[in-house]
Amino acid sequence: MDEEKRNLDSKIHMKREDLAGENKLGDAGQLILFLIFLAVWIIDSFILKFSIVAVNPNLLLIRIPLGIGILFIAGYLAKSGLGIVFGQVRETPRVIREGVFKLVRHPIYLGAILLYPGLLAFSLSVLAAIIWAVIIVFYYYISRYEEKLLLEKFGSDYEEYIKEVPMFIPRLKRK
Repeated sequence: MDEEKRNLDSKIHMKREDLAGENKLGDAGQLILFLIFLAVWIIDSFILKFSIVAVNPNLLLIRIPLGIGILFIAGYLAKSGLGIVFGQVRETPRVIREGVFKLVRHPIYLGAILLYPGLLAFSLSVLAAIIWAVIIVFYYYISRYEEKLLLEKFGSDYEEYIKEVPMFIPRLKRK
């Protein structure tokens, strides 16, 4: 039953006029990079310990709560963003400016990007951090692609949104 619902939801999302589209490599790329990161992080952190940064064990008391906090923020951004984009059909397509989309233009991708330092806080693997840097570049690439689609769909309204709201890093002061 759940599989049928997911397939139906996927077909419905593909036909929604209020959505601009995605990069065709987006989902597969995210999954592949996540699996590569996870494999490198686990093997390096817990098996080979090849590039683990030696840190005072007492700092683990800081790193673990920090990692958990980052993971909660990542989950909040991704869940909130997905809920806003896919949770409601907008009868008149428009640029989304509510909720987490007031803070950053790509909160779902920011949530995904923050997942990795949340995990890195538990064990400081240099190799996994290098993979994370590649992941950031990938998210930037697919974000720029999707912004082209949004500019085509929404024109000057999306241009104004770009000027008002940063891509990934929230501003400390609002304009």
